[in-house]
Amino acid sequence: MKFGMKLAVAAFALSAGVALTGTASAETVRLMTGPQGGVWVPLGGQLKDMWEKAIPGLSVQSMPGAGIANVRGIEEGKTEIGFGNSISTYDAIAGNAPFNKPHKNVCNIATLYPQYFQVLVLADSGINSIKDLKGKSITTQPRGNTGELITQHILKANGLSYNDVKVSFVSYTDSVEQMKDGHAQAFSLGTTIPSGAVMDLAAARDIRLLDLSADLPEMKKLNPGYTLVTVPAGTYPKQTNDVKVIGYATHLVASCKLPEDMVYTMTKVISENVTSMAAVNKAITGLTPKEMAEDIGVPFHKGAAKFYQEQGISVKAM
Repeated sequence: MKFGMKLAVAAFALSAGVALTGTASAETVRLMTGPQGGVWVPLGGQLKDMWEKAIPGLSVQSMPGAGIANVRGIEEGKTEIGFGNSISTYDAIAGNAPFNKPHKNVCNIATLYPQYFQVLVLADSGINSIKDLKGKSITTQPRGNTGELITQHILKANGLSYNDVKVSFVSYTDSVEQMKDGHAQAFSLGTTIPSGAVMDLAAARDIRLLDLSADLPEMKKLNPGYTLVTVPAGTYPKQTNDVKVIGYATHLVASCKLPEDMVYTMTKVISENVTSMAAVNKAITGLTPKEMAEDIGVPFHKGAAKFYQEQGISVKAM
């Protein structure tokens, strides 16, 4: 690391206590990504490479995670940066369940792309709506994952709970296997489209994507950040119609204590490498600084705000 930056980061770390627990050091920041089989893992690997090249001496330690767990990890000092989902990060800032207090050390860096909460059912299951899941076996992500929280919400919006279904909390990969062998009749997940896990499942079993448009009014009562997004016809094999599902946004969050210059550079690097990032996840294609700076109710890190302000975009910073 160049001497000047090393002194700056080390001084910051000593004063703020950042990146000095666990395996981290003054030259290392930890990046929590997502569950096995999800797009956040390879996208995190690309961010690691880009940031390490742009910031001399910086080492990014990429670790598995999940939307809710990543935000908690930043607040508790277990990581410095993580992927988040707009709805759950907003709940963290506000101190809403499943968070037990307002999270004050979580700052926004950039919105990256829309996310799609999808509920897949076996074509011959007879399941046509969320209410039809009562008494059925379903599979979703591990506890602490945003997709798992939305599964709770969609059940609640229909007068159901986990007590009314048989539920497994496992990885995307394990969920696909449960659906393939018939141990689960429905698979809920929050991810981009097309989902690699869903494509894997569709190659082995006939499946249907449930339309969730009727669920939006009750879902918005649970979190005002929910919207409707469209999975276009042909996204998955044998999907002949557009399907409306529940939408939210994936974004990057960071400890508000990270140095301003470091986060400024990280944000700038994202903006300058949209094309290469879109090669990992095509949902990022065409991402602009204005879209990165979308107001999702989470204050921006001062370093990110500095970059957006240079682009003529006004944002709210911590």
